[in-house]
Amino acid sequence: MEKNTTEDFSLSENTKGRTNKGFSETGLRKMREVLAQHVDSGKIPGLVALVSRNGETHVEALGTMRHDGGAPMRRNTIFRLASTTKPITVSAVMVLLDECKLRLDDPVDQWLPELANRQVLKRPDGPLDETVPARRPITVRDLMTSTFGLGVDHSLLGSPIMNAFFESGVFDTPGQEMPDPDEFMRRLGKLPLIYQPGERWQYHISLEVLGVLVARVTGQTFEEFLRERILDPLGMKDTGFYVPESKIDRLPPAYIPDPQTGEFNVWDEAAGGRYSKPPAFQAGGGGLLTTVDDYHAYLQMLLNHGMYGNKRILSQPAVQLMTTNRLTPEQLASREELARNNVHLSFGQGQHGGWGFGMAVRTYRGDYASIGQFGWDGGSGTAAYADPEKQLIGILFTQVGMSTPDSAHVIQDFWTTVYQAIED
Repeated sequence: MEKNTTEDFSLSENTKGRTNKGFSETGLRKMREVLAQHVDSGKIPGLVALVSRNGETHVEALGTMRHDGGAPMRRNTIFRLASTTKPITVSAVMVLLDECKLRLDDPVDQWLPELANRQVLKRPDGPLDETVPARRPITVRDLMTSTFGLGVDHSLLGSPIMNAFFESGVFDTPGQEMPDPDEFMRRLGKLPLIYQPGERWQYHISLEVLGVLVARVTGQTFEEFLRERILDPLGMKDTGFYVPESKIDRLPPAYIPDPQTGEFNVWDEAAGGRYSKPPAFQAGGGGLLTTVDDYHAYLQMLLNHGMYGNKRILSQPAVQLMTTNRLTPEQLASREELARNNVHLSFGQGQHGGWGFGMAVRTYRGDYASIGQFGWDGGSGTAAYADPEKQLIGILFTQVGMSTPDSAHVIQDFWTTVYQAIED
């Protein structure tokens, strides 16, 4: 069987060995060869990669849907985004800010009464009943910047609050059904905050809450509003919180390799799996599925300052707020701690220096990428970023979770070769 399949890999010839828009033929070939090496190693069954710049797009589809062969990866393969959902979720909130249905410094108590009158732990690693009252209400801004006081905190693993957090069922984990939005908020409301509102960046859970906030402000489900205002106007027809039966053959199984042996363990099958039916909870932190072309349309809209074709999706200031650093130095300290002190757990991901609304923002030159690059990665083996300086979009989707370094390494090698392929 042919392991590598390529779709839509066409090079525009000119006399200098470059494509017309600033990729070099040699660079694109190198990118393909490096990606193919990861697939040929047997550690990444398949992947789909997209790079685009100034209106020119190249797509690579390599390998197979399953680790033991079968159907090839294709350009329209649908992937579970995991946390690469987050940059899309915030756009729905930005619509509400644009329309003055929300304000950044409004307390959220009116819509999320479960988060009113919070208690805060005296010590982050202390007993759950040793608390003080929150100094102020939680605001929309706190949720948008992931600083509302509660989230996944790797520095507190094993502490009473993290144990209670994981036991409550509010964290989306393989093999566990999420509760419906009202029950989700009820359970969340029983937990004390770890830090005072606005004090410290913490990961993930704020994006889940934002999906509920959108639903309660609009009177629609989160997916209905997201589809009406973002997905449909961008033509993102293959994006949603589940895959209908007519498309399920385009969804590969999701693997979590054994950290010791590398053996492929399936955590979600396509047919009959968790994404084959509408979920009780439309998870803004990690529940979307999409294709490289759909995600490309979304990032292109952000690069175009909120415009898509002749349609305005978001205002220019909204896009600027989302895609530039929104954290204070004090808030950034915890973000940096997660990225640098847990580098052995994140396999090198997450070192960007900044955080906007629901996405990373690169504030220093730490690798091949430009300052100003924005986007995020997903634990299911996904990455999607845009670079305003280079007018570059890069997307790499695999079906291999980050329980081993393999999918993180292919993502890092993808970016190394993408930036080398730029010729101006």
